[in-house]
Amino acid sequence: MAGGSSASGVDLPPVGVADPRSGLTGFANRNRLRRVGIPGAFKRIRLQLVGMLTDEFGREVTGVRVSLTDRCNFDCVYCHNEGLGDTRGPMDPQDDEMSTDDVVRFLEVAAEFDVDAVKFTGGEPMLRQDLEEIIERTPDGMEVSLTTNGTFLPGRAEDLVDAGLERVNVSQDALDPEDFAAVTKSGAYEKVLEGVDAALDAGLDPVKLNMVVFEHTAGYVPEMVDHVAENDGLQLQLIEYMPELTGKPEWNIDIERVHDWLAEQADEIEHREMHDRRRYWVSDDSSDANDSGSNAEGRGMVEIVDPVENPTFCANCHRVRVTHEGYLKGCLNRNDDLKTMGEMTKPEIRDAFREVVANRVPYYGEYMVQNDDGEWEINEKYIEEYAGV
Repeated sequence: MAGGSSASGVDLPPVGVADPRSGLTGFANRNRLRRVGIPGAFKRIRLQLVGMLTDEFGREVTGVRVSLTDRCNFDCVYCHNEGLGDTRGPMDPQDDEMSTDDVVRFLEVAAEFDVDAVKFTGGEPMLRQDLEEIIERTPDGMEVSLTTNGTFLPGRAEDLVDAGLERVNVSQDALDPEDFAAVTKSGAYEKVLEGVDAALDAGLDPVKLNMVVFEHTAGYVPEMVDHVAENDGLQLQLIEYMPELTGKPEWNIDIERVHDWLAEQADEIEHREMHDRRRYWVSDDSSDANDSGSNAEGRGMVEIVDPVENPTFCANCHRVRVTHEGYLKGCLNRNDDLKTMGEMTKPEIRDAFREVVANRVPYYGEYMVQNDDGEWEINEKYIEEYAGV
């Protein structure tokens, strides 16, 4: 692959400054909403709903993202804890966490509404010693995936697969132990590598490596791309930094610069309509660039998840979220829509599910607001506040 592989010799434009081609400063993508406008999918749909899991913008809810705990053995500088901010408490099991039966009961109701996928998150979900039981009791036909920092996968990966785990994402923001420690505030770099190997050995192929791209990590992107190209079974998921949730907008970079750099390196670019995502297939130096296909040796897949100021991303959002305390929310980036599920009885869960889906908004955060006529429009004041203009 062309380009440098060390943090000091990267070919990406400098981080923390404006792209001179764009004339932008601060929150570099702030004009994307203005350019694309409000997609047709966000126009209100006046129709008789066949089920309560279709919101008024025509988005069916087919997946759920369930946080099992806010406890974590890492302290990543970019973490927003599933949109809730820094709520980390003691590492011991907490009384406010949903019980095993609560989680299973929720999933059974979700299955009634034809939800066919669940992703378990945290905090660090593997701090839950009942994770294997929860997965094993997940309703048949529901795909099960997990996002983890990987440190507890050695010794448990096979049991998780036996219980029904099908996919895993492992957070890995750098390939150097010191750089990794600076971002995660953890000295567990080697344990994460062991966790990735354990996942592959257990049959979880591919393993997706999650990397949040912001001022402190952008320089590591080239070596991470090389890493997945050189190692079969790995894929890289670059995740756009969400400044509103972390309180440090000055760490943001223009993710389009990363797209541009990847496009120059890629042998093949695939565009996924879902979430308006682009996938880049990049070969290592020893592979044949003409050997196409996702399973070709020496080819790594890199995907960018960029929800910030991206209406198409939200237009294709088919998930609701569940907090570790048992609250439903229609959007990762909102906390004004938290809906309690009460004592977690099935009737209470059904009612909360219906209400949350019915109240979903077309765009995350406050980028779009309703005007006096009830129509959704761009919130210029909010954008300018985060742009620092």
